[in-house]
Amino acid sequence: MSQATKRKHVVKEVLEEYVVPSPQQQIVRVLGTPGNNLHEVETAEGTRFLVSMPTKFRKNIWIKRGDFLLVDPIEEGEKVKAEINFVLYKDHVQYLKKEGLWPEAFSDTAESQPSSEASREGEQTAARSSGEEDSDDDSDLFVNTNRLHYSCTESEDDSEEAATVASDRDEEEK
Repeated sequence: MSQATKRKHVVKEVLEEYVVPSPQQQIVRVLGTPGNNLHEVETAEGTRFLVSMPTKFRKNIWIKRGDFLLVDPIEEGEKVKAEINFVLYKDHVQYLKKEGLWPEAFSDTAESQPSSEASREGEQTAARSSGEEDSDDDSDLFVNTNRLHYSCTESEDDSEEAATVASDRDEEEK
C-alpha cells in the first residue's frame, strides 16, 4: 500500500468512525507534547503520565494541547503507560456524551474545546459563500493552543513617557 493510500485510510478512520471505549481503555486529555512522539496526558481522576503515538498516526494525525484521546494501557511501561488508540474530535465527544460514556470531570472542558480544523474551515468557507462581508472581528482566526497566551497591558505612565519622548524627538528634528 502506498503512503498516500495509507494516509487516506487512517484519516478517514479517525474522522468518520465512532468508537466506544472497551473496559481497559480510558479517555484522557492532552496536556503537552514533550517530543519524540510522546504526549503528556491527564485522566479524569487527575493522574498524569506519558502516552506514545503509534506509527500509523505519525505524520498523518496531529494532536495538540486540549485534545482528547482514547488510550490502551501498557503493562510494562514505567514512564510511558499507554498507547494512543483513537483521537477524539468534537463529534466523537458528543457521541460519547449521548451514550453516557463521557467522564464527568471532562464535561466542562469538552464544551470549550475548539472544533476540529476541518469543520472550522468548512464554516469559514460557508460564511464566505453566503456573501458575508469581512469585518474587523478576529474571532474566526486560528488560535494556536500549543502556545501559552500572555497578555500585556500598558499603564498610563508608560504611554505618557512614550508620548513625551516622541514629541521631544519631533522638536529636535525641526
